[in-house]
Amino acid sequence: MARLSRAELQEVNRAKVLAAADAEFAERGFRDAKVDAIAERAELTRGAVYSNFPGKRALYFAVLAERAERAPVQPPPAPGGTVREALGAFARAWSARLPLADTDGRPGEARMDEDLIPEVQADEPARRAFAQLMKVDALLLGLALERLAPRGASRRVRTAEAALTLLHGAARTAAAAPGFTEPFDVVRACEHLDGVYPDDAWPEPAYPPPVGRTDEPWTPPEAADLVAAAPADLAADGVLCVLGVHRLGALEEAVRAARPGDRVTAAVTTDAPGELLPLARLAVADLTGCLRRAVPARALPRLQVVCDPEGAIAAAAGVADPGDGTEAAVRIAAGRITARATGRLACHAAAAAAGTDGPGGRGAEEGATG
Repeated sequence: MARLSRAELQEVNRAKVLAAADAEFAERGFRDAKVDAIAERAELTRGAVYSNFPGKRALYFAVLAERAERAPVQPPPAPGGTVREALGAFARAWSARLPLADTDGRPGEARMDEDLIPEVQADEPARRAFAQLMKVDALLLGLALERLAPRGASRRVRTAEAALTLLHGAARTAAAAPGFTEPFDVVRACEHLDGVYPDDAWPEPAYPPPVGRTDEPWTPPEAADLVAAAPADLAADGVLCVLGVHRLGALEEAVRAARPGDRVTAAVTTDAPGELLPLARLAVADLTGCLRRAVPARALPRLQVVCDPEGAIAAAAGVADPGDGTEAAVRIAAGRITARATGRLACHAAAAAAGTDGPGGRGAEEGATG
């Protein structure tokens, strides 16, 4: 057998650590799991565990992300063809994961994610990142609902936010009081959210920053799209937003200002890639796993979300020192960067920037969701 390179050996060890951590967390839960026990299961040293993951919480987030991304997604027998039907189907997919009876004393699957929210709450950077990731989830769900709504209907992100609030609350209640939450009631409540916010609209920013005109080559690295669970198309014409995990809510600015046909992409950056990027992967995978079971393929958003752990995408876009608070965007056309903006409202400014093919315009839902 050929000798493994250092990079290949590290990848093998990382996979061993993840598999061992999965077994340890499933058996003991996060709080009672020990790094030494994980190292022993993996037949590695404690140092080898920490060389791949900065800490137990980072490893926990990575295990949950891997599970969410590997979860099989069966096509829905009857995907929602209307907003109300899609809300119900999404809630059913979400509620299928809730414990239906008392699971006290039962180790394994029921305990795996019980400590996610407490661990997020215990760390301020993680808490702020999770809040912004919920905005991304609401945007993805809202865009799918908009694709099912009658043409000219209102924005549906507030409806999505309300549904996710209800579903996350139901999950917390089910974890604390298994058997108390009636999943069918949760589904009906979500269905009734259709039409609750008829005046939902995206406010036009009053003072976007200036846009820098430029003409630079665009040679992005390869990346995986978390939304489609497939290779990302970073070369497509459109808008690339480089956003720190504490500024992800700004992504909707680009979606709403995009031109019809634009590909809108968020490259997620952070000061703590080993811990917060797995959290981002988990949040998007959890949402899209349910969404694929709830809506027809034509309603799935074309919005791309990619992780940028080394800052390679940010560097290609000319964004220096990306971190948690980064907010920058570039417009891409024919393999060139034609405009860039930084700071608050940068995503709107870059998306709305006029190009050689005509003025920027509103095409929000069409541009982001195809």
